[in-house]
This record gives sequence, C-alpha cells and structure tokens, in this order.
Amino acid sequence: MSTRLKWSVIAGVLILIGIFVIPEAYAYLTKRNYESEAVTEADVPEGYQVATFAGGCFWCMEPPYEKLDGIYEVISGYTGGDTEKPTYEEVSAGGTGHIEAVQVYYDPEKITYEQLLDVFWRQINPTDDEGQFVDRGYQYTTAIFYHSEEQKRKAEQSKKALGESGWFDKDIVTPIRKAEEFYRAEEYHQNYYKKNEFRYKFYRGNSGRDDYLEKKWGEDRELELPKK
Repeated sequence: MSTRLKWSVIAGVLILIGIFVIPEAYAYLTKRNYESEAVTEADVPEGYQVATFAGGCFWCMEPPYEKLDGIYEVISGYTGGDTEKPTYEEVSAGGTGHIEAVQVYYDPEKITYEQLLDVFWRQINPTDDEGQFVDRGYQYTTAIFYHSEEQKRKAEQSKKALGESGWFDKDIVTPIRKAEEFYRAEEYHQNYYKKNEFRYKFYRGNSGRDDYLEKKWGEDRELELPKK
C-alpha cells in the first residue's frame, strides 16, 4: 500500500470515528443517554398549546415543525407506555410500551392544530403499523395523541379526509389516542439534527423516509405555511 493511500485510509477511519463514535462516547460519559424526565404543565410556555405526534424516529420529526412560525419548541420524548423515566436503550429495545414521539408547543393565533396535522401526515407512512421506514418495531410506530376533545375531533376528521383523498391505496392505520405521560428524552437527543448535523443527514438519507415522501407527495409534500 502506498504512503498516500495509507494516509487516505487513516483519514477516512478518523472521520468515521468522529461521526459515529465520539457522540456516543460523549453521551455515555455525561450520562445523557440514561435520563428522561416527565414533562409537566409548568413546562408549557404561557400562551402556547401542546400537540403530540409519533412519527417513527423523533430526530426526523423535530425539523418540519421547528421551522414554522408560531412554534415555540419541539421536544423529543417517549410516551404511551407504563415504564417510568424510560431510557433510550429501553425504549429502542422494545418492551416498555412507549413509542418515540414529539411534543409541539404552538401559538394557536399563528398556526392551527389542523395545519400541524397536515404537516404530520407529510412526514410519515400512515399505512405502516410495524414501524417507520428503516426503523422497525412497535416503538417506532405512528400515533396522534390528543390533549382535548377538540383535538380528538379534528384528528379524526383529518384522518378520515386523508383516507378518502386517494393519496393512499391502503388503510390509514395511525391510531388516535388520548395523551399520556410524556417523558422528555435525554438531552443528547434534543435538536439532534442541529447538534449532529452530518450524522443526522447520513441516517436520514439512508432511512428511506425522504425517498418515500418524495414519491408519495411530490410537489404537495411542502405546505405553504409561514416560516420563521
């Protein structure tokens, strides 16, 4: 092996270590991978309402909402199960009853719940009840968690309209469930697409999500909503 090729290989290995190993080691050493906390009403900013959506990997569900005007914050977490303060390892392994989800804090004066639902449908495959894209298992399934009877009614109407729209040739299986205890995921996972941009893009690009959504929605994938 030539010296030039040898150093190219070494450089490639170092890059992969930087992308994949260092973030995991940092999370382990700071114990950020082992703590989740229950979200309370006090955590919701005054004047904002809460919407909770599960769309598979929560890393991929933050960006579509955070870029919209009227959104205060999007929190990645776990919900739907019985395990208290679940860890990422526990949820991703299955068996906790929890699924990955996001809570969206939104200003109803600037963006409506119906619009949030429209965004949600354009991030997922609502006909898949065994996971989402490359992520398989119950912990990566979809769901809409309603926080009021009004949200429930609007979610049911939106789901029915989607089923009748002709966009999908299979049944819409995304369940509409009452909101339960929501646990904020470890800080390591919050805004992952910003903190670990290259690694996020690598994962997302190989997950099959964007290929599916582009094929399914085409030009209708992006809604004309005010951006920040």
